[in-house]
Amino acid sequence: MSKLRLAPLAAALALGLAGTAAAAEIDWIKPAELNREIAACADLNAFVNANWLAENPVPADRTTWGTFERLQERSLELQRELVEAAAASKASDGGIERKIGDIYATGMGAKALNAAGAAPLVPYLQRIRGLQDSPDLSAWLAETHARGQGFAFGFFPSPDFSNSKVNIAYAGQGGLSLPERAYYLEDKEDYVRIRAAFVDHVARILQLGGWTDDAGAARAQADAVLALETGLAQASLSPVQLRDPKVYYNPVSLEQADALTPHFPWSKFFDTLGVERPAMFSLGQPQFFEAFDRMLKDTPLAHWQAWFAYQTISGGAPYLSDALAEENFAFYGKALRGQAQMRPRWKRTLESVNGSMGEALGQLYVARTFPPEAKAQALELVQNLGTALKARIQDLEWMGATTKEKALEKWASFTPKIGYPDKWRSWDGLATSRESYLDNVVRAAKFNYDYQLAKIGKPVDPTEWGMTPQTVNAYYNPLKNEIVFPAAILQPPFFDPMADAALNYGGIGAVIGHEMIHGYDDMGSQFDAAGNFANWWSPEDRERFQQRTGKLVEQFDGYESIDGLHVKGDLTLGENIADLGGLSVAYDAFRMATAGKDLEPINGYTPEQRFFMNWAVVWRRNFKPEELRVRLNTDSHAPANFRAIGAPSNMASFARAFECGSDDTMVRTADQRVVIW
Repeated sequence: MSKLRLAPLAAALALGLAGTAAAAEIDWIKPAELNREIAACADLNAFVNANWLAENPVPADRTTWGTFERLQERSLELQRELVEAAAASKASDGGIERKIGDIYATGMGAKALNAAGAAPLVPYLQRIRGLQDSPDLSAWLAETHARGQGFAFGFFPSPDFSNSKVNIAYAGQGGLSLPERAYYLEDKEDYVRIRAAFVDHVARILQLGGWTDDAGAARAQADAVLALETGLAQASLSPVQLRDPKVYYNPVSLEQADALTPHFPWSKFFDTLGVERPAMFSLGQPQFFEAFDRMLKDTPLAHWQAWFAYQTISGGAPYLSDALAEENFAFYGKALRGQAQMRPRWKRTLESVNGSMGEALGQLYVARTFPPEAKAQALELVQNLGTALKARIQDLEWMGATTKEKALEKWASFTPKIGYPDKWRSWDGLATSRESYLDNVVRAAKFNYDYQLAKIGKPVDPTEWGMTPQTVNAYYNPLKNEIVFPAAILQPPFFDPMADAALNYGGIGAVIGHEMIHGYDDMGSQFDAAGNFANWWSPEDRERFQQRTGKLVEQFDGYESIDGLHVKGDLTLGENIADLGGLSVAYDAFRMATAGKDLEPINGYTPEQRFFMNWAVVWRRNFKPEELRVRLNTDSHAPANFRAIGAPSNMASFARAFECGSDDTMVRTADQRVVIW
């Protein structure tokens, strides 16, 4: 990966970049790639991306390919250099390089892994065979959670919705091997096919993992696994329902929780985890836990044992023999998502390193790619976007003064984080070796889970990150009211200090605006400036907000993606609000940053046109059909081609930039146009 060139950023912003000699040195919008047979006013995505998409199919070891994936590949190549150096050094000081090197070296040891086969799973499977009754099931579940495996449901710390300065424990639905409940409950052709393939896969995994050597028994147990998960699915909420923050927050005492699940004693669960019994924790989706408790009592013990065995073998498969890893891939990669080939071993092992010690690897990563002064320089761009957002809030014509005052309070309390954490986490106490890949991963899972559990009942650490620096992404956390931009996303086509302002604001500027607007989307708007789940809206303003967001739901419901499947406007609403508001804020910031400058066209396109063209470049992406179907059912993000056109089609500034007519496809009529933030 080429080293980021961020030093000139502060000066570049002051100058507006466009029209300078430096600006012409970097230009990732290639005129030869544009499809001039399709007008931008008809389809911005096709105009900018159609030729590139046609020439860049999804690689065999991926299910999607586009801007984000290309940057991920660059990041992975540098990470590979770092972990290979750590593995080769065999440092003896017990520091992060030694631990990273141990995990990577054992993961790359294919010969030893194949020789061991499924033998490392024997102790776990023996423990499952020894389960005798419902109390044993509850005890085993607690044991698996204590190891960080989390069978059947999720259990984690997070800020208290009512007091965001303190962490409490949250429990929530889980246990499904397929993407979401509909895959178990609906008889669409795809779902029927996937269920049949899942049963075949479970039977093979139970045999390969050493649970049974009888094909008939394996098939019967696989049917039991599907039936058990179908029971969990029936009690689970859908992805759309899970977008409501209220379903996560159900404060209960231990006595109340034990009464809800008499066959799963929460007091003993906390004891097994080594967490002090709290006065209160959040038992989200109580209808799920009621059903789960009934299943502990009514589902035959052998069915639970088969399910535990499958979860154990499947969870361990990536860290064991090729036979197990390949079977896991055959279902979850190929059958479910359409991935033609497994990723090479180094990429799979690197994923394990990131899962086990991602922040530690990030510490090595930023030392190579992101100098400390770049954080302050990138923050200036965030501040420019913040200024534009404040102005838009102040000018909102549909929001009343009292609600607007609260919205501005939230704006003033945004906490931006750039590049990497100010304080690195300690890895003291994590034991690794060059003996066993599975043992390294299991120990890291427990170490990380213990680290998380230790937060329960403690003050929230405002310096902690939820994403590693080497991740090509960004996020907003409503409970901390923070916007976070890892180092790996601060590169072309999102940002380069030698590019013109139009590209930078249409790229990383829109991303920054997007994350800010998440504070005001359908979910984020339910949290106040302090990060508490609290209503700061007047009833009238909330109604006007929902009328506007309802139009955005209708817009995306109308997009047909594949095989007659449409985007789910309710599922993707938060991201669509953030896209529309973020791009609008970025455009305002771009205009402010370049005000008074003599902006010349580059390659025949005006700065305003290039702003929107780079927005489309960010969202160029090909999908495997199977992957696209899964995402349409489960992903809160609309497919990339609709993100490229969805927000611009609501913006008068886009129509002006390309001189679109009122009848052009990319120009929504006055009654259709959505304006929120």
